[in-house]
Amino acid sequence: MEILNLYGLVGALVIGTVLGLTGGGGSILTVPVLVYLLSVNPVTATAYSLFIVGSTALVGAIRNAQKGMIEYKVGIVFAIPSFISVFLTRKIIVPAIPEVIFTLDSFILTKDMVVMIFFAVIMLAAAISMIRERKEIVLKKDVQFNYPLIIIEGLVVGVLTGLVGAGGGFLIIPALVLFANLPMKKAVATSLMIIAIKSLIGFLGDIGNIEIAWGFLLTFAGLSMIGIVLGIYLNNFIDGKKLKKGFGWFVLAMAIYILLKELI
Repeated sequence: MEILNLYGLVGALVIGTVLGLTGGGGSILTVPVLVYLLSVNPVTATAYSLFIVGSTALVGAIRNAQKGMIEYKVGIVFAIPSFISVFLTRKIIVPAIPEVIFTLDSFILTKDMVVMIFFAVIMLAAAISMIRERKEIVLKKDVQFNYPLIIIEGLVVGVLTGLVGAGGGFLIIPALVLFANLPMKKAVATSLMIIAIKSLIGFLGDIGNIEIAWGFLLTFAGLSMIGIVLGIYLNNFIDGKKLKKGFGWFVLAMAIYILLKELI
């Protein structure tokens, strides 16, 4: 059973704190912390990440709900196809991937390697999203919610979440702004609700497929939830936008490190 050592304790708090400070991005650290600091198997780590990310996002979603910031109708339309695709990905697709995918002489491409390489690619996309200055989008009063595109985006994000265990906020938020015409603050708030629903329901797809160390998982998730409360408090004193850009560069460096570690 995995042991939550000092590195894991700090990592769990950092994940939640960054999520609370920036409104997203912290969850992208969950899998690397579990794999490289706590030596958790990559496939198991992506499952644990769903529970940790979902639980932590739920805390933020409840806070936003109390402020009336969540657009429930849009959130549900996005969340339903998303959690269905996450669940099916974890229940059917991930277990169906062979342990050894490709061999060439001494080089062996394993399932664990593919998971981490694909995760690194998602990290690169997330890093670029955080580093780039987000342009203000002028909302038009006569624009209707584009439900077909919201549903398609929900399905795509769900598959990605199911494969790598990341929340996918960097994909969800722009979709809510562009396709649902939501103001940025409401899009961020609604995205946390979507992440919580799809991640926690998606995690159910892993029950029976892997052995879950519940004591370890609940402790890690609890620390991460404490972190998001701390991050929300610190957000009153720290410029979250500047921090998010700096964090983006850190995620970029980590993505490159993962690619080099897995391929060389």
